Amino acid sequence: MACYIASNANRFYAALETTFGSLALATSLSRVPAIGLGVRRETELPQRRDKTGLRTYAGLPSGFRNRTQFELETLLTEWDTTHPEPAYGPLFQAALGSTPSFFAGGTVQAVTGPTTLVLSGNHGLAVDQAVQSNGELRFVAAIVDESTVLLNAPFKTAPEPGASLGATITYMPATELPSVSIYDYWDPPEALQRILVGCGIDTLRIDINGDFHRFRFSGMSRDLIDNATYTSGQAGSTEFPQEPEVVSLSHTVVPGNLGQAWFGDGPTQFFSVLTAEVALDNSLEGRSREFGSDSLQCLVPGDRHVNMTFRLYSNTEPETTALYQAARQRSPIPVMLQLGQGTGQLCGVYMKSVVPAVPEFDDAENRLQWNFGRSRAQGTSNDELVIAFG
Repeated sequence: MACYIASNANRFYAALETTFGSLALATSLSRVPAIGLGVRRETELPQRRDKTGLRTYAGLPSGFRNRTQFELETLLTEWDTTHPEPAYGPLFQAALGSTPSFFAGGTVQAVTGPTTLVLSGNHGLAVDQAVQSNGELRFVAAIVDESTVLLNAPFKTAPEPGASLGATITYMPATELPSVSIYDYWDPPEALQRILVGCGIDTLRIDINGDFHRFRFSGMSRDLIDNATYTSGQAGSTEFPQEPEVVSLSHTVVPGNLGQAWFGDGPTQFFSVLTAEVALDNSLEGRSREFGSDSLQCLVPGDRHVNMTFRLYSNTEPETTALYQAARQRSPIPVMLQLGQGTGQLCGVYMKSVVPAVPEFDDAENRLQWNFGRSRAQGTSNDELVIAFG
C-alpha cells in the first residue's frame, strides 16, 4: 500500500545549460541546499464562442501554449573552495549573466594605505573582482599596477606582510543571460521526479539580517518534465535522467545577523542597519507568441533594475547625517554588504553607485528609525551589481 511522501524528502540540483532548453546534466556537486521549489504550470485556455445551441461546455483541444513559472529559495551556506563554485553558483550566473571570475588567492606584500593592497607577484585581478582576508570580503575598486590594487573599503583587520588571501568567485552582470536546468528529485524512488529546463532568472532577492541570509530566485521555464509523462527526445535527452549519486549534504548555514554594511564615499561601516533587501529585476520576457510555437523559444532580458531597501536606527553620527543629505540631493553613493564573517561563509554584495531614497521617519517604537525605500543602483556598463563568495 502506497504511503504519503514526506515534504522534506527531496533534493535539488542546478546546472548551467549550454543551449537554451537542452537538459544540462547535474552531478553530485550540483546539489543546492534549497528550502523549497514552487512551480506553477498553466495552459492558455481561450473561451470558445462557437454557437452550439447548448449551455454545455464542449471542451478544448490540446496544443495551446503553456506557461511555467518557478521560485526557488535557498540560504547562504558554507562553500568548500576546493569545488569550482558554490552549488547555487549557476543560479547566480543565470541571474547576472557573465561567466564567473575565480581568484585563487595570493600573498600580501604590503598594505600601504587603508585601501591599498600590494601583492607578491602579478595579482591577475580585474576591477570589481573580490578578494578575501581574515574572514572579510572586499572588491577591487581600481587597478594601480600588476601587483597593486585599490579596494572599495578597508579591511577591519589589515593583513600582515606574508599573509595569504583566500579564494573568491565573483559574478558580474552581462547583456545576455544563460539558462539553467533545475532538478527536483524525491524519495522514495517510485515518487514523481521533476525537472525544469530552460529556466531564466527574472528576479533575485537577497534578504539581510533575518534568521538566516536568504536568496530567492524566480523566473520562467521552457518546460517542466517528469518521469511519469516523459517521452524520448524531450529537452534534448533520450531518457529521463537518473539522480546523481547521493552524497551526504554537509553544509553550515550562516546566521543572518553576521556581516558588515559599508556606505558612502569614505566609506564608513554602519552598525545601525536593522534590515535590508537587494533586488535584481531583469525585466525578462519569453519569446513564445510567434505563430507555430507552443512554448518558450528563448529568453529576452530587458532593462535591468537593481534596487535596495533598508531600515536603520537614526542617530547623530555625521555619517548618518551624510546619508540623509545624499538622499535629499540625489547623490549616488557606493554600498557594500558583507554577509557572514568566516572563510568559506562569505557573500559580498557590491553596488558602486546607489541613489538612496529619502527616508521615512518611523517613530512607532522607542527609538527613531529611518526607512529607505527603493534606492536604485546605477552604472556605466553592466556594473550596477556585483556578487561574490569567499
